[in-house]
Amino acid sequence: MKKTFVLDTSVILFDPQCIFKFDDNIVVVPITTLEEMDRFKKDLTEIGRNARHFARYLDEIRKRGSLANGVEVGKKGTLIIDLFRDSEKCLPSDFNPEKNDHKILSVALKIKQDKPNNAVVFVTKDVNLRVKADALGVVSVDYEPSRVTLEELYTGLSTFDVPRTVVDNFIAEKRYPIQSGGLLPNSYVILRDQHDPNYFVAGRFSSATQEMIPLKVPEQGVWGVKPRNVEQACILDALLDDSVSLVSLVGKAGTGKTLLALACGLQKTIDEGKYQKLLVSRPIFPLGKDIGYLPGEIEEKLNPWMQPIFDNVDYIVSFSGGEKPQKRPSRRAWQELINQGMLQIEPLTYIRGRSLAYQYLIVDESQNLTPHEIKTIITRAGEGTKVVLTGDCYQIDNPYIDSSNNGLTYVVERFKNEQISGHVTLSKGERSQLAELATNLL
Repeated sequence: MKKTFVLDTSVILFDPQCIFKFDDNIVVVPITTLEEMDRFKKDLTEIGRNARHFARYLDEIRKRGSLANGVEVGKKGTLIIDLFRDSEKCLPSDFNPEKNDHKILSVALKIKQDKPNNAVVFVTKDVNLRVKADALGVVSVDYEPSRVTLEELYTGLSTFDVPRTVVDNFIAEKRYPIQSGGLLPNSYVILRDQHDPNYFVAGRFSSATQEMIPLKVPEQGVWGVKPRNVEQACILDALLDDSVSLVSLVGKAGTGKTLLALACGLQKTIDEGKYQKLLVSRPIFPLGKDIGYLPGEIEEKLNPWMQPIFDNVDYIVSFSGGEKPQKRPSRRAWQELINQGMLQIEPLTYIRGRSLAYQYLIVDESQNLTPHEIKTIITRAGEGTKVVLTGDCYQIDNPYIDSSNNGLTYVVERFKNEQISGHVTLSKGERSQLAELATNLL
């Protein structure tokens, strides 16, 4: 039996293509939802763009027939625009019939009453509205077509307990034939002595040759930055491999995601000349209350948001391969790189419509992006471009997404079977003992 899905405005603003993702079922969009969309269509934000995209989809679909009677969409599904006729009479007296949320909810109530044998599902990303629907006896769900819990998220790292001779043979021969056994392309493998867990070796699984190969990590490190644990060694291997065009790094604060990505970007751009430019970007979401409009040109406005990037670049340049960073130069290191055209830092706001060829693109804090936004960014990658996504899925500032349906987890799951992508989830913090304790205890 076909189900009837009634969509709230929040669903469409989150994903303008949602009407095509309900298979062969019936999708109902209340007329009140369209009226609410008018409030957002002129916005220059992602929500405004989604509202305009949805309006264009409807304009194309209406050419096939009457939306009031139903038009086929997607996989033999049906789209209906409900005109809100007498639906408000279905609401209890305690519900304000003039409120748009209640008008939309009343459509689901009326359909349920008119067709009691049909399965009616109210879809909304508004938590309070889901609670109200449940109180009225209407099945209500969140719209999460790409939801993946962090416990289920692909980690990119597998550990096998093996005899000590296997570890020794791999160290000596630099290869170890291994059946995939569920291993995905470019996944990282740790062979650990079954009697001594401190004796191990790490490598990468090659799906082309069905064998484990050694990590390619310079002994001297990258720009003075050396891996402090096996997870960071795996990261460096992925970041320095030109055949891996997309690298995703997930981990809590202090695990070294941004620092290692920047160090490898500088290595591949400045030292090796593989890429023309190191482009670093991040979404702009304040922590706590925003400070409002900032004065100055675009570079001056960006400085507070991009300061974490500047700090990391300064640290890398001033490290100089020693055990401790040297005294910082009088002129900021990142400013010198920008002046030379080797480093470019900008907000994601201006990336739409661009084509980025032969660039090392780092998108920091990408857990704050929606799946649609992350798609927009990756599709900007031109010939010879490498994309690196970093983020902590437990620190999300975007109110429209959470740890399970953000763009970073979406990319990890969608690309985990691809030959040109690599992923590592980091668990051990290396920033400082204090930072590690704060992450774990607070």
